[in-house]
Amino acid sequence: GKRKRLNTSVLYDSDESEDSDILVRKVFAKRHCMMDEDESSEEQQPDETCPTKNVSTNKKQKVFAKLKELARQRATRTSCSSENYENSDGEAEMEEEPLCRLPLTPTDSSETDSDSMKDFIVEEDDDNTEYEKSENQPQQKELNTSNSELLAYYVPHLSRCDHYVHFKRIVKAFLINAIDDTFLSSLYDGTRQKKYAQDMLLSLHYLDDRFIQPRLENLIARSRWKDRYKERVDCYPDVRIILKNPKNLSCQACELNRYCKFNVLLSGKLYNSRTLEADDFMSDDKQVLKVGVVCADRTRVYHNLKHFKYKLYVDCSSVTESDGCEDEPVKDTVERLFSQLDDSGWIQKRYNDLEDYMNDADNFQEEK
Repeated sequence: GKRKRLNTSVLYDSDESEDSDILVRKVFAKRHCMMDEDESSEEQQPDETCPTKNVSTNKKQKVFAKLKELARQRATRTSCSSENYENSDGEAEMEEEPLCRLPLTPTDSSETDSDSMKDFIVEEDDDNTEYEKSENQPQQKELNTSNSELLAYYVPHLSRCDHYVHFKRIVKAFLINAIDDTFLSSLYDGTRQKKYAQDMLLSLHYLDDRFIQPRLENLIARSRWKDRYKERVDCYPDVRIILKNPKNLSCQACELNRYCKFNVLLSGKLYNSRTLEADDFMSDDKQVLKVGVVCADRTRVYHNLKHFKYKLYVDCSSVTESDGCEDEPVKDTVERLFSQLDDSGWIQKRYNDLEDYMNDADNFQEEK
């Protein structure tokens, strides 16, 4: 009979209900000495003399049960998600190494994995969390720095550069070409591959493709100019617009009947738009065209922007011609002249002129 009662107490021990837990304490309190040597299950039983140990044991059991339940739910998900979770250890090791690649846009699967991993993370104290953040911040800063450097190296067209920096590079390129007239042609044909030359070529393309050409196309698209008049304005680098007595006749720009009171005087040498080399053929040729008010204003805005680069090159050539030092190396001469122009405000003034021309083109009122 005693043996049976002991077996009954052992069965109650396997039960996880709260009532059986109370009975277990009563039975084992009487036979505490019998279990010291024969049984090793004392570590699994709650000890009334140590309430802190009982609380921690119950907490561990609850956390373990929750993890088992979450693992079971995780197993029922898609195979793609499960493969990503199985490889989570390897991915964690890779993330600890410093990465040198551009940031990628997160996909749906990565968002699902990150959300699911939140359930397996045990919240720590605030002190530990702050410590982990302080450790991760230098690594994240280093990663962002490497990404920006890679972007500037592999995609130089997207790297940030101030407009005035582009303009100063162009001025320096024009000073070099004014002394060595093969410099610009060697830039465009790819002969020069050094970094300073590539930066100058990038700035020249930036001036043409971003500053000037889009605004010229916009001015033409909103006008009624004939192709013949546009070609004439493109070919002659010098223009004078003179006010005359108004006459009711056909405008030579748009060929519409207008009160034409302006004469457009076009002159100058034809030049190459890249190398800026002038052509002496028919250098004294001139064109006089009578236009209306709107076409005269549009001609002024269009011509200033169209021939700005050539006029800037002519001014740089005048600076080098007026310099009396001939035995000095080209690099030293360019640096010296560039410093003088920069200190005197000459470069800043030319850049302000360019901005004024671009603003005139942007704000030009559409012909009514």
